[in-house]
Formats: sequence, C-alpha cells, structure tokens
Amino acid sequence: MKHLLNTLFVTSENAYLTLDGENVVVNREKEEVGRFPLHNLFGIISFSYAGASPALMGACAERNVSLSFCTPRGRFLARTTGLSNGNVLLRRTQYRVADDPLGSALIARNMILGKLYNARWSVERTRRDYKLRIDEEKLANASGILKNMLGEVSQERALDRLRGLEGVGSAAYFRVFDEMILRDKEHFFFRERSRRPPLDPVNAMLSFAYSLLANDCASALESVGLDAYVGFMHRDRPGRVSLALDLMEELRPCLADRFVLTMINNKVIQADDFDYAENGAVYLTDDARKKFLKSWQERKQDAITHPFLNEKMPWGLVPYMQAILLARYLRGDLDEYPPFLWK
Repeated sequence: MKHLLNTLFVTSENAYLTLDGENVVVNREKEEVGRFPLHNLFGIISFSYAGASPALMGACAERNVSLSFCTPRGRFLARTTGLSNGNVLLRRTQYRVADDPLGSALIARNMILGKLYNARWSVERTRRDYKLRIDEEKLANASGILKNMLGEVSQERALDRLRGLEGVGSAAYFRVFDEMILRDKEHFFFRERSRRPPLDPVNAMLSFAYSLLANDCASALESVGLDAYVGFMHRDRPGRVSLALDLMEELRPCLADRFVLTMINNKVIQADDFDYAENGAVYLTDDARKKFLKSWQERKQDAITHPFLNEKMPWGLVPYMQAILLARYLRGDLDEYPPFLWK
C-alpha cells in the first residue's frame, strides 16, 4: 500500500477493500492491514483481483472519490463513478486543451523535455559505469547534443517545431544506442529503429517493452479519469492511445530502454530466444516472452525516488503518478505539467 497525493495505491494482489464507518479498510486473508479516512482521499487505485465491497463502492461514488481497479500487472479493468462525475469536467478540459495548439504544445514541451533529459542521463550512466568498454568520445558527443537541446526545447511553443526537436534528439540518442550494448555484438546490435515489423533482436525487445509501457500508461490515464485516446503531441487516430504514447515518451529511455539493455547485458535474453520470419521480422519466442514479462514485473517493483514528489515508490507506480500530475495540471492545481526527470 502507498498513499501519495491523496491517492491510495493498493498493490497487494489479494487485498480486499471494505468500508468501516468513514474509513477504507484494507484486508488481506481476512486480517486488517491498513485503515485510511475516506474523506482524506482523492482516489483509490487497486491492483488486486479481490476487489471491494459494495458499501465502499457506494461510499466512493457518493463522495466523488475515484475508485479504479487494475490487474496486478497493471491492466485497467474498471472505474466506479457516481451521479456527480468530476471526470466529465476533467475530460472536457482535456479535449479543449487538445484542440488548442498552444495548450497542447505547453504539455508536449515538458514531455519532450523529460524524454531528452532522461535519454541524456541514460547515456551518462553508461559513460560512468563502463568507461573502459565504450567509445567514450561518441557518447560524450551525444550527451552534449542532448544537453544543448534542452534549452531550445524549453523555450519552444510551436507543436510542429517541438516534434522536430524531439526527432533530432532521438536520432542523436539512437546513434549511440549500439555503444550501450556490451555483449554478444554478433547477435545484439542496433543500427536503426525498425518497427512493424522489428528487423533484429534489439528492435524486437524495444518494441515489446514499448507495448508494455504503453499499456501501463493507458491504464494509468484511464484510472485517473483521462481519455487515453486523446493526446497532445500524438494526434487523434482511430484505435491509437495517443495520450498514453505522449505520457510514455519521458519514460522510454529510463524505463523501457534501460530495461532492454539490462536484459541483454546481464544475459537474461540469449541469441536463441528469437524467431525469424520469412519477411525478415524478428520476434521473441514464447518462452522468451515469459522471461521478459517476469523480469518486467520484477523491474516495476524496484524502488525509485520520484524527482518531483521526492518520495520513494516502485517503478510501476511512476506512470500513475505522472497521470495524476497531468490531471492536476489540467484541473488548474499545478502551474505546469512536471515531467519525470530521472538521474
């Protein structure tokens, strides 16, 4: 259990929530393990299959406390709403901002700023930890490009220009991504980003990690009442969770990319863990996907100190905290959206 920004996160997969007077009670195996005053809560997000009592669901609806249910792995299931639903106002604000080029740019700018900042520190971490095994000059040059771009991005207010800067920064970062792969370079190499389909093992792993991260971000957004399909940087497209793609941008380098590098460099994934199709597509085998998913879930349990809140939490809650911060910005509680700046 974690209580952040007046949102109660219930992460035990067998926890059952009940109501006792004006308190939310967390029970595990019929024993009380936590008690929280309902009037202090803005929302509850449960990652348990056990669920909640009808009395608690009704009390949350009456008091306009958001109660959301996700699977233990983070897939969004459902959210309770009452007769007076504040999410309507939140979503109407989201849609208005998405239709406003400047409003969209101000949010997209901070997300891109977070992405480039985190990409730079991913490069810097490799420089620090493996100085004798890399082309230090190449990585230093890429880090310098990313650092210089941060000031330019922070002053930009045009959405198309921001997308261009994001593309330039991503290109500089991916030009040295191969340098951060430290073993078995015959099989694990990176030349360029290839998608639909991925054409080498590293791209296959990146695509799979990005799909998992996008799912986590979509669940986080839906759980706080935002529409995951209406974005600010990624525009509307049928079937695309555009806002989830926006939210995951700043988390790609520090969560998904670093995870893939760890899986390769620590020899968790081997060269024979891939299937090769006749059209050149490369995919993880069924057994490799199981290993990948198991390690992904373990990674999400690792602790991180949130840079804006200065509180410890598991990596798996970071998308939810960013979704809450985005909702607070849209409601006017924050002056700007604070990106996740990892170091």
